[in-house]
Amino acid sequence: MEKLVTELKRQALALGFTSVGVAALEPNPHAAALDAWLDAGYAGTMTYLHRQAAKRRDPRRIMPEARVAVVTLTNYFHGSADPGASAKVAQYAQSRDYHDVLGDRLEQLAALIRDLCPGAHTRCYVDAGPVPERELAQRAGLGWIGKNTMLIDPAIGSFTFIGSVLTDVEFPPDPPFEADRCGSCRACLDACPTDAFTAAHILDARRCISYLTIEHRREFTDEQQAMVGEWLFGCDVCQDVCPWNIRFARPTTDPDFAPRPIVDSEEWATIDAPAFDRRYGATPFTRPGLAGMRRNAAAVRANGAERRA
Repeated sequence: MEKLVTELKRQALALGFTSVGVAALEPNPHAAALDAWLDAGYAGTMTYLHRQAAKRRDPRRIMPEARVAVVTLTNYFHGSADPGASAKVAQYAQSRDYHDVLGDRLEQLAALIRDLCPGAHTRCYVDAGPVPERELAQRAGLGWIGKNTMLIDPAIGSFTFIGSVLTDVEFPPDPPFEADRCGSCRACLDACPTDAFTAAHILDARRCISYLTIEHRREFTDEQQAMVGEWLFGCDVCQDVCPWNIRFARPTTDPDFAPRPIVDSEEWATIDAPAFDRRYGATPFTRPGLAGMRRNAAAVRANGAERRA
């Protein structure tokens, strides 16, 4: 079985994944923290997290016959942001929708598992469904969960996508990444422009710019608009200041994640639905949709006008 895992990992890297590990499917050691986080209301309007809680607490419930998760990381770092851009966009959204790219690659990885182990059953997930991805990645030895709640790979930092394939093949698990290498550093906590972290490892999504510009479906209050600042979609501040990213993050050479030009906040006032679909139908901008992007852009423009005044 060890030889099969070695071959699987070799072929996974050839598919374009940056790193890969195997995690045992056991109850989530952070289950109590998840319950406390939900009870505190920190999930905001993301009610689906409440519905998924039981499976996130115990990932064995996701696919009862599964024994392990083959977990992958994919680097999406593009380098420093354009300081002259009129609006900021999180790095992960500056290229094709990662759900599409990684979804295809994970299906290929699942096919490899079935080829190597005839009769195997598989199920793929990439940032969707009730999978506790960061916990599984830590359990697969791929990194630790930082104070900003991001998975940090000591070799490349935290600008990575996490994908997983659950399978009933009893691959031997990798040793978990036990060390917490954040130490006394609190750069991410102190740099958050909206004070969204109530403590290390605890994020109040209701104050997070990424949540506000992507998951929040309502119009912004005055306070929420001010919190958005210059961010049209998402936010990278807590990752940008992380010493592990400053020192080790390297721009991806993956052609499927080649960056697109930074969009101008002014265009959203006039763009129509057909144009939105043509230009952004294969990007993460479809999550908030045209209405959400217009709302975000209006907030960015208003905040810019207030700064200039």
